[in-house]
Amino acid sequence: MPALCLRVALPVPRPDLFDYLPPPAQTADPGWVGCRLRVPFGRRQLVGVVAAVEPAAEARPLREALERIDPTPLLAGELWQTLQWAARYYHAPLGEMLATALPSRLREGAARHDSRIRHWRLTEAGASARTGLRAGGRPRALVERLATGSQDEATLDEALPGWRAAARTLRGRGLVETVAVDAAAALPAAATVAPNQAQQAAIDAIVAALGGFQPILLDGVTGSGKTEVYLEAIAECLRRGRQALVLVPEIGLTPQTLRRFRQRLGVPVETLHSGLADGERARVWAAMADGQARVLVGTRSAVFCPLPRAGLIVIDEEHDGSYKQQDGVRYSARDLALVRGKALAVPVLLGSATPALESLAAARAGRYLHLRLAERAGGAKPPVVRVVDVRRRPLSAGLSPELREALAACLQRGEQALVFKNRRGYAPALLCHDCGWTAQCRRCDAALSVHRAGRRLLCHHCGAEARPPPACPDCGGLALQPQGTGTERIEEALTDAFPAARLVRVDRETTRGRDGLKAQLDRLGDGPGILVGTQMLAKGHDLPRLSLVAVVGVDEGLFSADFRAGERLAQLLVQVAGRAGRADRPGQVLLQTHHPDHPLLLTLLAGGYRLFADNALPEREAAGFPPFGYLALLRAEALEEAPLREFLAAARELAEAGAGARALTLHGPLPAPMLRRAGRMRWQLLLSSPSRPALQALLDRWTPALYDLKQARRVRWSLDVDPLDLY
Repeated sequence: MPALCLRVALPVPRPDLFDYLPPPAQTADPGWVGCRLRVPFGRRQLVGVVAAVEPAAEARPLREALERIDPTPLLAGELWQTLQWAARYYHAPLGEMLATALPSRLREGAARHDSRIRHWRLTEAGASARTGLRAGGRPRALVERLATGSQDEATLDEALPGWRAAARTLRGRGLVETVAVDAAAALPAAATVAPNQAQQAAIDAIVAALGGFQPILLDGVTGSGKTEVYLEAIAECLRRGRQALVLVPEIGLTPQTLRRFRQRLGVPVETLHSGLADGERARVWAAMADGQARVLVGTRSAVFCPLPRAGLIVIDEEHDGSYKQQDGVRYSARDLALVRGKALAVPVLLGSATPALESLAAARAGRYLHLRLAERAGGAKPPVVRVVDVRRRPLSAGLSPELREALAACLQRGEQALVFKNRRGYAPALLCHDCGWTAQCRRCDAALSVHRAGRRLLCHHCGAEARPPPACPDCGGLALQPQGTGTERIEEALTDAFPAARLVRVDRETTRGRDGLKAQLDRLGDGPGILVGTQMLAKGHDLPRLSLVAVVGVDEGLFSADFRAGERLAQLLVQVAGRAGRADRPGQVLLQTHHPDHPLLLTLLAGGYRLFADNALPEREAAGFPPFGYLALLRAEALEEAPLREFLAAARELAEAGAGARALTLHGPLPAPMLRRAGRMRWQLLLSSPSRPALQALLDRWTPALYDLKQARRVRWSLDVDPLDLY
């Protein structure tokens, strides 16, 4: 009988499995499947996962693995099956899919982390060191807090932002230490809030679905109390001894969501996102795998956490594009959550005020249970929306006189306002008024954006930076002026107009670092003030004193060749408008535009997002676009265009030969809308079909053949199944 070999999935861009013999003095058996293995690979050592154990081919010698890392499978059961399914569906190498799913520590071969919660406490030396620390400093504040007893990191994050640097300093001096404790050792008291009638009906329907797979679309207007529904459903899930996974679209939402969940639920609430340290991510993953963690709130990658006692999966703001990975393995966390829910036999609750058209179509077809919350909770009224026609009107930094008057009145009432502009920086371009020259990125087909009031030029596509020239490089003129408006410029203009007002800017520049968004919102406080921000503020934030929302940049999204552009803009406008008037204050929304008669604006004003969806779905069906058609996008990039044309032409020939009689439409090869990005030329080929099985059947044969094309050696290519972005 031939010896058994280990078939290992490695994190390399090839679909193959690689065969190895077990390490010396060890014998392969089926119990190795799902275990990590350290193996030699060329001159390197890589960590992979055993995908199968099979008889070794006698014709070729095999190298021995170096180390079996896991005594028992790290990946097993439902999660192992789901990851294999995902690799097949997204046509990604299994090794890359597995590497995407694991925290970096585990991916690199570290031992499985202790799943217990880490508490900080004073040492004997620290208990008497308070007087030796500077009053008002963070080390002193941390020591004083720990003097009342040990505290877990989540509590310290909430109570003392920025404490971690102080903790490292104090630990180095032997004044504080950490100790691991079981999750059950410190449970906050649960609180309850009485739901209204509509919320209770939704809760009852979700609770009735517990114990089996059921996709549920919770379609609730902004401010209707969807989070309260989540909390009650999760509480019932916990009473049954099960786990709950809650996905949120971005890091900025996790602090606010965590605060509410920790105040209401009777168990510790874990979090998982890219802002955590590698060790903490590995600990949370292990805590979910061990069942120590009962509730997990996380961003996209949290969908890969083990759920051995799964009871409920929640996807908040399910429409958000952040759930789609845009590089590496291009998976959709929302779609994978549905796949996992079916495999685990648990409900999947998708919540949004502006559901994705795919989700709405599934609900209307009866594939999802459709629950509606049509009114705001607590008696709050929907905001009054007014279109401000700025044609032939004087604008200062993009702001109309009507908008400035509304801001002044809002501040006079002691309330808060949000000025929304979905473009960070000072201005989108630097222009010479004498000859028309524009500062362009040398690596992309895009203008450089102006930042820091003209002291820096930045490419928002590749990150390239440059200093503004002292004079125009073309004509030598000195008439260089920023063109357009970004959040920095609006902030500057409003600071001049309202010098006494508290003004906070929220964009990628001001929210870097751990809990950056929370820190900015804390700066605003409860008093009168103005928020200036990008779409980071459109998602799920509850600001009770916010009564005015002014959208400055409506026009930028009204005209686009992307078939999803209208949906994105409608969602963004409805979500931003929903920030206003969420408590007992009436809300007002101003939409500033040069196109007041645009059909999209008229539709939203007449019937909101529901009327928009009623009009958009038949248009999608007629065009064969999702959710009535299925897409796959082959992207390729190289330093020159010729290899791209050759590769994609060969890829098209393969697709045409493999399609046979199946319904398939090919678009391209075509240059990408932005031809050059980060110094590389980009082309693409789009495949569409009215049948998902037909498209997948073609991709099953087509994708392996792409690896073998000789033209593929000269390009960098990727396949995006169900793409959200065609650019």
